[in-house]
Amino acid sequence: MPARPWATPPAICSDKTGTLTTNRMTVVQTYIGDVHHRSVPKPSQIPPKTLEMVVNAIAINSAYTSKILPPDMEGGLPKQVGNKTECGLLGFILDLQKDYVPVRDQMPEERLYKVYTFNSTRKSMSTVIKLPDGSFRLYSKGASEILLKKCAYILDTNGEPRIFRPRDRDEMVKQVIEPMACEGLRTICIAYRNLPSTPEPDWETEAEIVTELTAVTIVGIEDPVRPEVPDAIRKCQRAGITVRMVTGDNINTARAIAVKCGIIHPGDDFICLEGKDFNRRIRNEKGEIEQERIDKIWPKLRVLARSSPTDKHTLVKGIIDSTVLEQRQVVAVTGDGTNDGPALKKADVGFAMGIAGTDVAKEASDIILTDDNFSSIVKAVMWGRNVYDSISKFLQFQLTVNVVAVIVAFTGACITQDSPLKAVQMLWVNLIMDTFASLALATEPPTEALLLRKPYGRNNPLISLTMMKNILGHGVYQLVIIFTLLFIGERIFNIDNGRNAPLHSPPSEHYTIIFNTFVLMQLFNEINARKIHGERNVFDGIFGNPIFCSIVLGTFAMQIVIVQWGGKPFSCAPLNMEQWLWCLFVGVGELLWGQLIATVPTERLPCLKEAGLGLEPGEDEGEEMAEDEEEIDCAERELRRGQILWFRGLNRIQTQDQSGLRTSLASGPVWPQDQSRMRVVKAFRSNLYEGREKPESRNSIHNFMAHPEFLINDLIHNIPLIDDTDVDDESELSRYQHLHPALRKPPPPPAQAPPPTRTRPTRPYRQYSLPPSSPHPIMTVVVTATDHGYSDNTDAIPSGPLFIFFYYETTYFPAI
Repeated sequence: MPARPWATPPAICSDKTGTLTTNRMTVVQTYIGDVHHRSVPKPSQIPPKTLEMVVNAIAINSAYTSKILPPDMEGGLPKQVGNKTECGLLGFILDLQKDYVPVRDQMPEERLYKVYTFNSTRKSMSTVIKLPDGSFRLYSKGASEILLKKCAYILDTNGEPRIFRPRDRDEMVKQVIEPMACEGLRTICIAYRNLPSTPEPDWETEAEIVTELTAVTIVGIEDPVRPEVPDAIRKCQRAGITVRMVTGDNINTARAIAVKCGIIHPGDDFICLEGKDFNRRIRNEKGEIEQERIDKIWPKLRVLARSSPTDKHTLVKGIIDSTVLEQRQVVAVTGDGTNDGPALKKADVGFAMGIAGTDVAKEASDIILTDDNFSSIVKAVMWGRNVYDSISKFLQFQLTVNVVAVIVAFTGACITQDSPLKAVQMLWVNLIMDTFASLALATEPPTEALLLRKPYGRNNPLISLTMMKNILGHGVYQLVIIFTLLFIGERIFNIDNGRNAPLHSPPSEHYTIIFNTFVLMQLFNEINARKIHGERNVFDGIFGNPIFCSIVLGTFAMQIVIVQWGGKPFSCAPLNMEQWLWCLFVGVGELLWGQLIATVPTERLPCLKEAGLGLEPGEDEGEEMAEDEEEIDCAERELRRGQILWFRGLNRIQTQDQSGLRTSLASGPVWPQDQSRMRVVKAFRSNLYEGREKPESRNSIHNFMAHPEFLINDLIHNIPLIDDTDVDDESELSRYQHLHPALRKPPPPPAQAPPPTRTRPTRPYRQYSLPPSSPHPIMTVVVTATDHGYSDNTDAIPSGPLFIFFYYETTYFPAI
């Protein structure tokens, strides 16, 4: 998983059910028999007919894989298996002291007459059963405000149907549904309809079947918010991340849950929309989505209710493509359904639910949440920023070592004719710089402090101005120390000069002090490299990383062994205690120098330049288009497939006898009536380059392919054919009557009888046009089917040319 996307996520579009909530549905309110019960009623409070209808409607019109099982441990909650909403309804039956299992035993799944499965468009599910008298009964359940529009009747206090008028529906929405939704409950309507046996309805017309229903009850299902979610969302908001809820629930339910989670706060400037209102605002009069309209909505949008997977994809794409802000937004999306695949694929980071997610959603995502918990997303943000910072820390340390080592080795070799740092010593330095430093700096554990910073910009440089200041500042300190020791070190320590030592002389204390000081400065600078944002306390949390401490102490111990006992292999002479203390003093000076560098404001150093800049906007878009095959337009797809066919044809022509082909070309076009081997059309452009300079000659097929003006014009606009099985025998596109008359095959003589031969399906072909700036005359050779061994029977051979070869200077290339 790349570190940069998760170091820079300003937006998260999250589902509600199972991610922000516990996904353990429980019916807590119900409207049944013209009475609104604030808790689950007793069976005696419900008319017997209505009670039986509720049990049958829920038991039959639910997936038979959804069930309630006993708890795993004594005293625990019953285990819900399958769809959680259906499990909540089945639990409602158990709360009514009824059992759904006998109902399913009497009506097994294979006896269900017709099932209209749930989809996100109609927000309902319906099941048809056949009654003993031969008639049919339809059970339906779905979003209350949607299903009530299809109800013409409702069961009264006696369990008998009465007329349900539109004004009754509006009153029920205000008196029952909206109060439930404002309490964060999901409202589900359960209804039924009796259908006659004769004439049997047309079951394919679902809109005509699921209408004129009789409402049985409306239940309010509670899905409690996860206890850890409000704190996780607060952390996201402190980190500069905007959390948006995208759900299929009622707008009032979604708003209530958003308040409980902390996504919205009273008094804030935010927008909550339903899917239909969202589409109305972002589309013009022609029904087309306009980016300008999306840009007016998404910055304040916090809740999108009654949304479809298409609405989620539209929102994600609109945020990504927006240019309202200076930096392009990095969007993370959660999804669990098959229809969430496009949105998960479009997002910069897609999260799939490991428990409730489908295989399609998991394949389209980048990360799978094994616990379906929003707090895991916050952990991913924290780890992403930590990885990004670890890379920056290592770069800051490594570049400092590289700059100093290269300058010291090069300058020393030029001035003293001998590098102060020997080859084996440089190997040890490289081991410290690469292997040990990467382990030490890349194993820093993430902390909560990482969530207190604003997100990095998507195109921000990897090496910031602060890092560049640290690199140059510590590099200057180390270079001054090293060159001071190199040129006057022998006088400071009153030792022999190592600059003028003979070629095979024993190791000198002078150069050993330089090597030892250099390594100790790197060790203490490694501690400085733990902070890259100008923090002063470089020891903060150092003991929380035992790997870092072990590497630093182990490197110091190895340095003592190398200096004191390395001898000639390491070009080291043993040092006394005073010399060691001076080396340690200079190394500790790195920490003090780091504090001095931190006091210098970065803004006061205009000479510094950032490094590691991201891609330009155009390049960024091009990369995304290349990675996402769904975003590739038809023209690019045609071009890629055409290139495959191009080189396939090239391999074929290379196996042919080139000498015979040249002979045929030299003899000119031949038009026999019996066997037409090939037709040659010479096209010369005599005054193509009059008044302008000819472009550079291109003798290679690869150079020609890279020509920016190369065009491919398909006369037949369909997917390129890879083999003969893709061709329709009756296709009129296989005819080539639209070609220039010079390319058409002359009719065969009427008197000649066609000999028996094998048949081959008609194959359409493609004609490729060259750019208008072709530097040389072009000869086009159209090879017919007879050139591949077919007889002259026009009914048995393909009706068009198989290949068109362009002779471009000395290079030939086919177009299929």
